[in-house]
Amino acid sequence: MPRCDTCGNDYRQSFQVTRDGSTYTFDSFECAIHKLAPRCDHCGCTIIGHGVEGGGKTYCCGHCAHRSGLTEIVDNAEHPAAT
Repeated sequence: MPRCDTCGNDYRQSFQVTRDGSTYTFDSFECAIHKLAPRCDHCGCTIIGHGVEGGGKTYCCGHCAHRSGLTEIVDNAEHPAAT
C-alpha cells in the first residue's frame, strides 16, 4: 500500500497531490494540509483558505497583513484600507 509522506501510514485509500512538479502521497487531507499549505508570515498559522498576499509575503488575513505594515490590503468591510 502507498505510504503517507507526512505521517508514514500505509493506507489503501491514499491519494496523490502534484505540486510544482513533485508528487506526494497522503492518507488524509489533514496530512496534505500539514505538508503543503503555506504559513502566515505574521502569525505562523496554516493558511487553508485563500489568504492574502502583499510585499512578497503571504498572510492568513487582512489583520495580519495590516500588523505587518501592509495597510492597503482589505479582506472585508470591517477592516478597510487605512486612509
